Amino acid sequence: MLKKNLFPRKCKDRALKVFAAAAVAAAVGAMLWILTTVAIRGFSSIGMEFFFNSTRPFGVPGGGIANALLGTLLITAGAALIAVPPAVAAGIWLAEFRDHRQLAALLRFSANVLMGTPSVLVGLFVYMILVVPTGNFSGLAASAALAVIMFPVILRTTEDMLGMVPDALRESALALGMTRTRATLAVVCKSARKGLLTGILLSLSRVSGETAPLLFTAMFSDAWPTGYFSEPTANLPVLITEYATNSPFESMHRMGWGAALTVTVLVLLINLGTRIIFREKHHGH
Repeated sequence: MLKKNLFPRKCKDRALKVFAAAAVAAAVGAMLWILTTVAIRGFSSIGMEFFFNSTRPFGVPGGGIANALLGTLLITAGAALIAVPPAVAAGIWLAEFRDHRQLAALLRFSANVLMGTPSVLVGLFVYMILVVPTGNFSGLAASAALAVIMFPVILRTTEDMLGMVPDALRESALALGMTRTRATLAVVCKSARKGLLTGILLSLSRVSGETAPLLFTAMFSDAWPTGYFSEPTANLPVLITEYATNSPFESMHRMGWGAALTVTVLVLLINLGTRIIFREKHHGH
């Protein structure tokens, strides 16, 4: 009788295991398919000229992606400078200073909603408040749009990482005579520094391939990004979109695939770095 009762459970357990294995295989297979396609199509464009020459107008042979790569780095660095300090500060406040519960709940709710907001809406918002009043597309506007996307990711990761720090560590710091602020910054944040860095890297990975916000803010330019604050700025996501879909020239299609491979490798390196940090943190405990 007991075996009969266990038989349906075993069937359900095996069915769920098969379903989970199939889901994992589908996800891994899709990822490998995408990576293989990008690598095969993009590898033929990789070379010294590709990485050290700037883009050229449609129809002009030759050129590279150096200006777009530099522009992407400038836009991403600007977004980090705008988003990281206030996001980390807000995460610290949520995790350590819990005196205003209603305000904290409102901030968490706002961060959750912002994390689910489509990036195209963020780009349109920044377009209305920065691009339209100034009359110029710019790298700075693109950085502001990416900073809005990064902010909730860093905030929630910071709060979660600090929440994993044992309360005994806080109490020990306060017992030694430290102020609450000093204990938070010198002891709690220091013990969670790898987790905080992980949150920043994850947010950078999140925005590194965003295209929609850049179409509304940075647009594109074949020039070197010398007008970051007031002129359209070259960047890899828009270059991929324009070269792969809007250009009739096969040479530009190949460059678009090469740029896609470059972005893919950069994102993979960021993700691998995050995993290594997590692994070191785990072994350290």
